[in-house]
Amino acid sequence: MNAPHPVALSATQTGASVGTDTNTENAGWSDATRPVNLLILALGGEGGGVLADWVVATAQACGLPVQATSVPGVAQRTGATSYYIEMLRTPVAPDLSPVFCLSPTPGDIDLLISSELLETGRALERGLTDPQRTVLISSTARFLTVAEKMAMGDGRLDASRIETAAHALCRRTMLFDMAQESRAAGTVISSVMFGAIAASAVLPLPREACEQTIRAGGLSVAASLAGFARGYDAALADNTGRLHPTNLADPANSANSANPANLANPADPASPAPAADAPAGEASLARLRQLGSQRVRAFQDAAYQQRYEQRLAAIEELERSVHASSTVSAEVARHLALWMAYDDLIRVADLKSRPERLQRIRQEVGAADHEPVVVREFFKPGVDEVAAILPPGLATRLRRWAGRRGLVSLSQGVRLQTSAVHGWLLLRGLASLRRWRPRSSRFQHEQVAIEGWLSAINQALKEPGAEGHRLAHEIAHCPRLLKGYGDTWARGRARFETLMTVVVSAPRAEGESAGARADRLRAAREAALRDTDGRQMASELGLPAPPAKVHPIRIVRRPR
Repeated sequence: MNAPHPVALSATQTGASVGTDTNTENAGWSDATRPVNLLILALGGEGGGVLADWVVATAQACGLPVQATSVPGVAQRTGATSYYIEMLRTPVAPDLSPVFCLSPTPGDIDLLISSELLETGRALERGLTDPQRTVLISSTARFLTVAEKMAMGDGRLDASRIETAAHALCRRTMLFDMAQESRAAGTVISSVMFGAIAASAVLPLPREACEQTIRAGGLSVAASLAGFARGYDAALADNTGRLHPTNLADPANSANSANPANLANPADPASPAPAADAPAGEASLARLRQLGSQRVRAFQDAAYQQRYEQRLAAIEELERSVHASSTVSAEVARHLALWMAYDDLIRVADLKSRPERLQRIRQEVGAADHEPVVVREFFKPGVDEVAAILPPGLATRLRRWAGRRGLVSLSQGVRLQTSAVHGWLLLRGLASLRRWRPRSSRFQHEQVAIEGWLSAINQALKEPGAEGHRLAHEIAHCPRLLKGYGDTWARGRARFETLMTVVVSAPRAEGESAGARADRLRAAREAALRDTDGRQMASELGLPAPPAKVHPIRIVRRPR
């Protein structure tokens, strides 16, 4: 693992040479001159290539032989682009040149730096680090993966487990929020990472030489130097050393931690209610009512906002008169606003064509006032998404037509330049359909479902005693299943309707109390949130397991 790399005689000091000579003693090399290795993991658009160029240029300015290679990542957060750099600690004779390795070897990394915590976890899982050798610098910031976003419940990974593993599997760790530091400096994250690399003192690159490399680049020098300084200071401040946890495999060590960065999955249904179920004070209810009213009015109009407030007021009045509480009202205020202001093509077009969005994009890319910024959106509208904004009759005909042809979407994808006049006008035209939204098929369907949900809450609140109040509270939480769009929304809607039909609206068995039904509803709801295929919820309710999803394999003959 720690053996010297093979070397060859060459006239160049950088780059790999053809041929090897494993007799390092005859070539004048020893283990003391073993290359120092750096692995950079960065996401797209974070300037990983610029960072690698900075490191190489600084090493060359110091007279050190160096080589850098990169392996591109792929889209949709399934892997970062990696940049692997090897360099010697001291200059060598002009007639000698090392043959560096082109890719990292597990356990043979001196310094690993990652711009995102999950990428750090992937590197640890691959065994790239060594507990006796590797220094790790990682950002604690997270960018959610597609799988995390598609989860029915809280699908976020437990960040504290990755941090615990990092302390155990690395000699030294430096963990801090690089994204926050880059925003504070008004620059991209690569400059912050460069400062952290210099602060680690693993590479033979002095701070002054690194800063001179940034100046020599001549682009965004002031912002890059500010990011470098913040990364340098933050890495030193967050040098947490090396810990030895007793049990890395037990998520209970961190799932209930008070650490605000804890991203544990939802609690077991049998456990006590989570913090979200705690009673909400009058101030919290007033704030939720205000935010909900603003969201609903922005979605439709003042009349729609008034309907939201009337619905909430009816629940609030009943709960106060029967149970002298407002906890159910607080949950209704939150979920009702999210449900009434659902996402459809009209809302998406409105959000993407607002002037403040383009201004925010310009700020994020650091564009000057005189510099043009081109924004292209990718749209692939599905049949259900288009049918949702049509009147019920047309929506039914469209679905039948698409079903006969086996269509899921109406196009292979459209790229629209929304920063141009024609693209912006097209989005504003689609957003202007808001006035006709109440006539759309989805709007009418959602209002019927909302009224059924509110009616069930009303019936539960009318039961005196704590058990009826608890049942109403559990019913108020059921819209947690309604999230996302496309397949995610369809799965959630199907499970919500199952809960409302099988548990909430079904006649009670003889001797079944409101509290027993509340417990059953909570267990089934949490099972639905944990499972993507619905098998756990079906088992909890005693229903047949849903059939396995069929993925047809289509063999297409290649045209000659």
